[in-house]
Amino acid sequence: MRTVIETKKLTKYYGKILGVKDLDLEIKEGEIFGFLGPNGAGKTTTIRCLMDFIRPTSGSCSILGMNCQRDSAEIKKYVGYLGGEFSLYEKLTGAEHIKFIEGFRGKAPLAQSLIKKLKFDPQIKVKNLSKGNKQKLGLILALMHNPKVIIMDEPTAGLDPLLQNEIYSILEEMKDKGATIFFSSHIISEVERIADRVGIINKGYLSTIESIEGLANKKIRNIEIKFKDKFNLADFKMPGVKRIEKIEQGIVISYVGDINPIIKKLASYDIADLKISHATLEDVFLEFYNE
Repeated sequence: MRTVIETKKLTKYYGKILGVKDLDLEIKEGEIFGFLGPNGAGKTTTIRCLMDFIRPTSGSCSILGMNCQRDSAEIKKYVGYLGGEFSLYEKLTGAEHIKFIEGFRGKAPLAQSLIKKLKFDPQIKVKNLSKGNKQKLGLILALMHNPKVIIMDEPTAGLDPLLQNEIYSILEEMKDKGATIFFSSHIISEVERIADRVGIINKGYLSTIESIEGLANKKIRNIEIKFKDKFNLADFKMPGVKRIEKIEQGIVISYVGDINPIIKKLASYDIADLKISHATLEDVFLEFYNE
């Protein structure tokens, strides 16, 4: 399987401020690759180098075997791009945007099917669109030419869950058609939902590349338990428990791995209340990738 997106020792400084350092990535054909990290980690810097919006300080990046800087114009024939923030023409409708881009990229074979799937009205002017509908238009413009490579920077940030799921479904369909997809996110559940592999970046440095299964094994759950009666704290000191904190009428546990042993242990108690939540991405970094 050929490599479609590659970076070699990619480094970018903004003056003395580090954007990304010595980044090595290989994304294979037909893969959905999630680029995961907190805000300011270097995700957008990497994407802007790939799109030739900024130039690396050192190192290189390529798409479809072509250098992202030297062959920038040629590469863009094959790439569908959606930025985290993008500009649209306020006085134009969605249909006029589509027609404008078709004027220099040719007929867009997927435009109408994307409009239908996203339930988007192309006759409304951009200035009258909601944030979600502007995102729909951005997605249509990025994907309507059926690109071989799709690059997206936080494509679902700030969107409601229904629209997020629509975007996930469309990206999975594009993958099934052979597209290679590279997208950034700071949401673990989003990456787990659609990615094949994930690169985890923090403070400009690549911490690791994980399979989704490997990432799931590092998922931290915070479990808050309130008991009706007395309980034995020692019962919950088991493998996978990272931290136990006493609270009124109960405990809070930070837990990694298969949750069933905890559930089985709880079955022997009368429980007043139980709350399970996923830890933040920052918690995962602190636990596994801090170095």
